[in-house]
Amino acid sequence: MKKQNSRQSQSQTLNGMTQSQGQSSHNFSFTDYQTENFFDEMFAGENQVRTGYVPFQERIEQLTREDLIGRQHAAERALMSMGITFNVYAEGEGTERIMPIDIIPRVIESAEWNRLEEGLIQRIKALNMFLDDVYNEQRILNDNVVPRDLIESSKSFLPPCLGVRPPKGIWCHITGTDLIRGDDGQFMVLEDNLRCPSGVSYMLENRELIKQTFPEVLAQTGVRPVSDYPTRLLQMLQYIADRPNPTVVVLTPGIYNSAYFEHSYLAQQMGVELVEARDLVVSGGYVKMRTTKGFQIVDVIYRRIDDTFLDPQAFNPDSMIGIPGIFDVYKRGRVALANAPGTGVADDKVIYAYVPRIIQYYLNEEPIIPNVRTYICREEEDCRYVLENIEQLVVKEANEAGGYGMLIGPKATPEEHEEFRKKIQENPRNYIAQPTISLSRVPCLVGDHAEGRHVDLRPYILYGDGVNVIPGGLTRVALRKGSLVVNSSQGGGGKDTWVLY
Repeated sequence: MKKQNSRQSQSQTLNGMTQSQGQSSHNFSFTDYQTENFFDEMFAGENQVRTGYVPFQERIEQLTREDLIGRQHAAERALMSMGITFNVYAEGEGTERIMPIDIIPRVIESAEWNRLEEGLIQRIKALNMFLDDVYNEQRILNDNVVPRDLIESSKSFLPPCLGVRPPKGIWCHITGTDLIRGDDGQFMVLEDNLRCPSGVSYMLENRELIKQTFPEVLAQTGVRPVSDYPTRLLQMLQYIADRPNPTVVVLTPGIYNSAYFEHSYLAQQMGVELVEARDLVVSGGYVKMRTTKGFQIVDVIYRRIDDTFLDPQAFNPDSMIGIPGIFDVYKRGRVALANAPGTGVADDKVIYAYVPRIIQYYLNEEPIIPNVRTYICREEEDCRYVLENIEQLVVKEANEAGGYGMLIGPKATPEEHEEFRKKIQENPRNYIAQPTISLSRVPCLVGDHAEGRHVDLRPYILYGDGVNVIPGGLTRVALRKGSLVVNSSQGGGGKDTWVLY
């Protein structure tokens, strides 16, 4: 992990902007801001600021344009100096980048957040019951609520996990659920991430930077804290262990992984060891860690390695980043793994389309947060509709992520439309399609003025002694004008998310 500069020096840099910039320039203003008929999170109409944004708007319009630009540049320099980076893989070469931050926050008012929290808890409980059922009794498959062949053909369904019961019955310990808002402002679930959801370190560091950029506004506005996430994460990991004072580690594929900064950051924040496969060994029926004092039994592993690379004896025999024999130790209940192997089947984008039925089946409730309307290409009528209307739809591969394997119909060429039609016809099970949604927008600082940019939201949910939704999340923003793709690997950035009391 890269050494981080002291927060004190960063704070001095960020807070020193007002004094260092000239005061003769015009103050920053949202007067010319255009919502352009999109749902805007800050403005309900022309110059009509939503209640939660009023303290921020009043403060920011007291600053000069130069002052605000200076604060934005200082935040970007702080990100780089603190080593808050990710790797982008292009043509076989890794490129290290910062995840850009825009210093205008995204604000969510209390009542709206409370409803989201309720919906996320409902969804995670149902998905956990689904995973336990799929790998054990399979009632939902026998009742044909979810087709059996859909599960058995999923790349993320792991037959070695059949009959497994994870510690405390919890499969999805850490979840990042992607939410969006459309034209009507209603939140919808875009996808679930139950394997190794990333980005929480950016949520934490964005908050630290904004604390330093607008300390007085945060204090006045009443924003719920997120800084205790590492403590809550550690408590959850300790909860799923079977013995007191358990040894917890974070397992990383290594320094070349795109999210390595996050792995090392979380280990450091929790005060636990960051390990690679070479640091662990199965011996005497337990997983043990090599230390300077000899081998030490490991009780809980927060693994940031995909399921199939975890154990070459149980899954992918070519894996060089796994620990031979670890799955057998796990099945015997002698080590806890978060998230549990096998959770990826609930990440399958085709399974996503069935989540409303899953919630109804296990909880006998209607979903609190709806899905985006989804066409399942394996179903004949849906497939015909997709092929005939591909120019208006977003088409996604079942197991891709990060904005890859996707066609945005209105922005694609006729050749790309035809290419995806062929792919769908060759393997309809591997594709879903959704309407092109005009994602909600939040103002971003572009040069010396504000322009709207499209956003989504990834809240983080911990499942240990109950389901715990962190009050905030990573707001990802499509920084390219007109773009709907918010992924950092595709040119997106981040915003701090303020959930109000």
